[in-house]
Amino acid sequence: MSSPAPTRLPTVSPVADVVDDLSWRGLIAQTTDLAALRRDLAAGPVTLYCGFDPTADSLHVGSLVPLLALRRFQLAGHRPVALAGGATGFIGDPSGRSSERVLMTAEVVADRVRLIRRQLERFLDFDDSPSGAVLADNLEWTAPMSAIEFLRDVGKHFPIGAMLAKESVSARLESGGLTFTEFSYQLLQANDYLELYRRHGCTLQIGGNDQWGNITAGLDLIRRVEGAERAPVHALTLPLVTDASGAKIGKSTGGGNVWLDPALTSPYSLYQYLLNVDDRDVGTYLRLLTFLPRERVEELDAATSDRPQARAAQRCLAEELTALVHGPGELAAVQAASAALFGAGSLEDLDEATLTAALAEAPSLQLGTGPVPTVVELLAGSLGISRSDARRAVRDGGAYLNNARVGDEADRPGEGAWLHGRFLVLRRGKRTIAVVERPAPADAPPL
Repeated sequence: MSSPAPTRLPTVSPVADVVDDLSWRGLIAQTTDLAALRRDLAAGPVTLYCGFDPTADSLHVGSLVPLLALRRFQLAGHRPVALAGGATGFIGDPSGRSSERVLMTAEVVADRVRLIRRQLERFLDFDDSPSGAVLADNLEWTAPMSAIEFLRDVGKHFPIGAMLAKESVSARLESGGLTFTEFSYQLLQANDYLELYRRHGCTLQIGGNDQWGNITAGLDLIRRVEGAERAPVHALTLPLVTDASGAKIGKSTGGGNVWLDPALTSPYSLYQYLLNVDDRDVGTYLRLLTFLPRERVEELDAATSDRPQARAAQRCLAEELTALVHGPGELAAVQAASAALFGAGSLEDLDEATLTAALAEAPSLQLGTGPVPTVVELLAGSLGISRSDARRAVRDGGAYLNNARVGDEADRPGEGAWLHGRFLVLRRGKRTIAVVERPAPADAPPL
């Protein structure tokens, strides 16, 4: 799998008070002591961390909520630690799950950590400044520990009663139980917080609200080992966001994740997903997933209320997030493809990967190697309409082949009409698109 290459993020003006900004954006679910956290953040740069387990080959749109929260702290002058879970990925967090994860091999974990680390580097600035980000992997300090050391040095600080009371544990016990492997996950995560406290002076952990029990376990461990007075540590959780239909943020209409890796979710598909966000959700997404200032978001909220059909907020969201995840160049390519599909640009100018992604969800007709049918036959076959309806579209001037109006019912695409030697784009009227595809030429390079 590929990942977006690390590039410099757009310049964003820092906010005066990061806690106020997080609060306005709806990014604070629970904290241990908000007043104390404000005080410590105001006193000088704070080091904070968030962990990302390698549960897949890529992070997804929902992962951006905590990842961009790290970035918000960094813009406010604090130092973020992005932790890739090379050790915890072997175990699997039971939080929010009704069944145990399938355990991964060492090779799969290592490969996924490598991919995710590259994505984490895309969203944070890594330099030698006081706010320069740190990239860590908990396998570094977990792997050298023996089982006896782990049980003696970490496990002895955790009363079983307190562990059983954690919501992530009690919920699984009620739904059918969990193994000792999963039961130990909170100890591993707690030890991560202790190690980062010792190595980097980390005094704040953030994560999804389902991580509250794991994060507070880390607070307890640090205070017991280092002393409560010497360890002014904090926890802050972010809300678990669902859309108006109840689906988790970043879920496509088909139920799968919308990934950050362009090999899994193309930039065009990400753009279209964001363009189609429900009016009831777009304001929330603008707050959680962009760096737009409050005034601009409230302006877009008003536009959604006054003229929802214009979808100005969705368009802004799609532009901001596509550029953030994939870069301005990919955004420009996606916008060109979107315009070209509906006659406002040249299909011939689109590269094959962008065109393929743009046509992925259009009705399609697969041809073999025989004679090419007429445009009328292709329209009928690809759009599922009758040939009489297809002929009527041609007679009325509403049938297009590669954005060129079809003038004769007997027209048949020539060899030069095939885009990249493979595709024909048919359109009926202004908005109804279909694609005809034939096998790629034998000498065509892979996408």
